[in-house]
Amino acid sequence: MYDGLTVYGSTEFIDNLIDKKSLFLCTIATTATSKIPGITGAGASPDLTEYTPAADVEMIVHDRPLCLTEIPKTVSEGGSAPTPAIITKAALNLAKIPFMVANAGVLVKPDLPYINLGEIPGKDIRTGKAVHNPKKIFENGKILAGMLSNLTDHLIIGESTPAGTTTALGVLTALGYDASFKVSGSLIENPHDLKKKVVNEGLKAAGIKWGEKVSDPFKAVEAVGDPMIPAVAGLIMGSEIPVTLAGGTQMTAVCALIKSLQPDFDFSQVCIATTIFVVEDDNSNIQHILKQIGEISLYATDPLFHESDNENLQRYLSGSVKEGVGAGGAIMAAILQGTDIHQILQEIENLCKKIF
Repeated sequence: MYDGLTVYGSTEFIDNLIDKKSLFLCTIATTATSKIPGITGAGASPDLTEYTPAADVEMIVHDRPLCLTEIPKTVSEGGSAPTPAIITKAALNLAKIPFMVANAGVLVKPDLPYINLGEIPGKDIRTGKAVHNPKKIFENGKILAGMLSNLTDHLIIGESTPAGTTTALGVLTALGYDASFKVSGSLIENPHDLKKKVVNEGLKAAGIKWGEKVSDPFKAVEAVGDPMIPAVAGLIMGSEIPVTLAGGTQMTAVCALIKSLQPDFDFSQVCIATTIFVVEDDNSNIQHILKQIGEISLYATDPLFHESDNENLQRYLSGSVKEGVGAGGAIMAAILQGTDIHQILQEIENLCKKIF
């Protein structure tokens, strides 16, 4: 029924969104955790990861990054893969879906209008003091969601947060979930051992034992999270309209925070939309994490890169990048607006020739 879209569970959520107005909000954040060598591929080098969120949204708005000389990329053996922001841009362009940016806490600010939910970037989670005042970021997210609920029928929330799967592991673990070796990653070889080591150092520094569930959910974020997680949690809990979480295993940490804050929260108006590169990844397990949290609809989009002659896009097929900047959710929203998946692939290829 939905070409290019795989449904894990019911279609009810998306059936109710066909031809409805959508708005895409990209929540950006940085954390010094991303500078740990080998922990993320969301940038050509660890130092450049702090530019990635700003460059991603600048490219979507300006057709090129302004804070960097070239678009963010994941470097792997034999070449590099372009940022998933290219996928998001292609889908939003074709479906004419409006795009906005929320800053949850970035070091490098993008050169474009954005909404501030937080000002302070995340620190290295090994300190056990990763996020400054996560409750304030959360409350700002709730306020923004109330405003946006009057502007559209459907809110799509993407994110650009380098090392976000590591901070997601931290929050999930501190909230009592089994997520070790389950979170995704932007590298072909997912550095699970390194992620677990980094999270364990952060938990110890915060006085939290591995396997011990913290009583205050915001303490989990403060200790080993990132600014994006409370921002998006607030956006969901403050929304009066359906919300698509456009992302991978990082969004499960958002759902886990919500569940810890409000155990009876109704997730029927929330879904996660990602790419097949996340759902079919043998080195992570998003469904295992979601089942622990509750009944949350999951959808996966296939950008058909196996049909492309573009070598850089084909690197996604071997495990590079996988997801980010709301790529999977942007494709799903475009499909629900009647855009053909082959058109989206063609637009992605055209953008790669022009930008990458």
